[in-house]
Amino acid sequence: MDVFEAVAEPSRRTLLDLLAQGELPAGDLVAALPGLTQPAVSRHLRILREVGLVEVRPDGQRRIYALRPDGLAEIDKWLGRYRRCWARHLDSLERHLARNQEGPQT
Repeated sequence: MDVFEAVAEPSRRTLLDLLAQGELPAGDLVAALPGLTQPAVSRHLRILREVGLVEVRPDGQRRIYALRPDGLAEIDKWLGRYRRCWARHLDSLERHLARNQEGPQT
């Protein structure tokens, strides 16, 4: 599995969103996904770990998960090709809105 396949699954994206706010123990991540069992959340975390999006460290009996921002580099690189298109479209929209705010042309 690659990074793109990993983030395609909604529960894994939710886990990444939670970890983007800071480190969390596995138990808190399980509690944040009430529709999933602990083993299911563990499988999702394992996949995210294997593709390099999260890291885990032991803390006594707990396992603490953290986002690895550099793991998102592959997605960022791919999206980079499309950002240029977005920027052009946003610039065009900005010009259009500015013309319309000036009022109707007479």
